[in-house]
Amino acid sequence: MVVFPNAKINIGLNIVEKRQDGFHNIESCFYPVGWSDALEILPAESFSFQSDGINIPGDPATNLCSRAYYMLAEDYDVEPVSIQLLKAVPIGAGLGGGSSDAAFTIKVLNELFGLEISLEKQLDYARRLGSDCAFFIENKPVYCFEKGDRFEEIGLNLAGKWIVLVNPELHISTAEAYAGIQPLRSENDLREILTTPMENWKEVVKNDFETSLFPKYPVLKKIKESLYNKGAKYAAMSGSGSTLYGIFDEETDLSGIFGQYKVWQGYLK
Repeated sequence: MVVFPNAKINIGLNIVEKRQDGFHNIESCFYPVGWSDALEILPAESFSFQSDGINIPGDPATNLCSRAYYMLAEDYDVEPVSIQLLKAVPIGAGLGGGSSDAAFTIKVLNELFGLEISLEKQLDYARRLGSDCAFFIENKPVYCFEKGDRFEEIGLNLAGKWIVLVNPELHISTAEAYAGIQPLRSENDLREILTTPMENWKEVVKNDFETSLFPKYPVLKKIKESLYNKGAKYAAMSGSGSTLYGIFDEETDLSGIFGQYKVWQGYLK
């Protein structure tokens, strides 16, 4: 079975408070985008995981896809499989690519072996793998809170808008990003703001990581400014970086502007 685990963007990202378990409570809107990896999972004589494309650091045995397989194999009669991942979504880019791969592994195994795992249980398995993973189980726009793994419906529909994602190929670890953060609850209700026209978002829909990361990596601020200069209705950094995105009313080819970086552009759904 072949699937295409997609990325997501954060529209607004407020770091609310540090939790006693060392994580942070956040509030954000997660929105799926079309930049995708390719994931093939087939029955095999023994389990294996291989990847091509962008190099994935670390031991393949601890990759999130491998961990997803072994986690389900503990609870269900799951046959060995071969997992082949073609990695295209940049790593450490604030796009949730690895989390998406893991969530799609859960969904594929559930379908491939007829496990009939309930939606809630799939979400629980995904939460065990990482804070972003659960989003990709349903893979639809949501307001997220707590560690970014609890969700509420949100009436945000950007279908037909054109999005340009620009990744300057900087790897920013989560630990590095959070090192510069001072948690503070926002005075604005993100859910309410996102019901207003996009032109109103620029001054109030913030990504808290920009405050500390823009001075450290000036290229990030420069990309954001360029997106606005080219007509973006809203532009921001996604997650803890380093990808910037701009949302436009209509198709706007900016590949020549950011030729030295990784660029993905397409329609939102």
